[in-house]
Amino acid sequence: MIKFLYGTAWKEAETARLALLALEQGFRGIDTANQRKHYHEAGVGEAVARAIERGLVAREELFLQTKFTFLGGQDQRLPYDPQAPIARQVEQSFASSLVHLGTDYLDSYVLHGPSQRVGLGADDWAAWRAMEGIHASGSAKVLGISNVSREQLEQLCQQAKVQPRFVQNRCYASRGWDRAVREFCKANDITYQGFSLLTANREVLVHPAVEKLAQRYQRTTSQIVFRFACDIGMLPLTGTTNAAHMQADLSIFDFQLDPAEVALLESIAG
Repeated sequence: MIKFLYGTAWKEAETARLALLALEQGFRGIDTANQRKHYHEAGVGEAVARAIERGLVAREELFLQTKFTFLGGQDQRLPYDPQAPIARQVEQSFASSLVHLGTDYLDSYVLHGPSQRVGLGADDWAAWRAMEGIHASGSAKVLGISNVSREQLEQLCQQAKVQPRFVQNRCYASRGWDRAVREFCKANDITYQGFSLLTANREVLVHPAVEKLAQRYQRTTSQIVFRFACDIGMLPLTGTTNAAHMQADLSIFDFQLDPAEVALLESIAG
């Protein structure tokens, strides 16, 4: 099981270089999306191809995750026909992702957020049923959903034929580190992927208690936050562009916070 994901959003022309750098530093899980507005999926595929060519990694050692994004989240560079039914859009986007990533299967295929703020609508179910068909074909090992509320996740799990294995949400300390969604995930064997753990929580990184823990463990405050995320059951994402930071992120697995320290960090969140 992958313990850390490298996120590739907002890297544009640097995507291939940075994804390859992440693989060189030891990352084996890469998250992307077929959403050219914020991701360059083909750049990830270029990095993967280079890494495999060089013998750095084999495809079966990688965890490749991408997403289907509804029209409202896209710009004009669409991976599907906008006039096609939603199910067909999913199929077209998935086929495009396989080409971009140079693979014949994906380890995880994620719905990049529901089409509406409250509940799940007809488009969401059309997309999920199409994704279930892709899963049944063996082309996507597991399915997931991102940017989702607990109420939406509960509804999905109640009616889905194929249960989501992953949830990926932006995780704010000020909201209890997305406690409600995480608790549901824990109770239903769903892995919670947390992103923006640093950028959404800058106040935590400079909190005296976190700085004290960093001193105690001789780590950075960023490492403390990532270790905390793992200790409460998250699969964290990092999008750092710095090789030293990549190495530091991957080095959090040789120490662990004690339960009282975990509780302290949860209480800082309020």
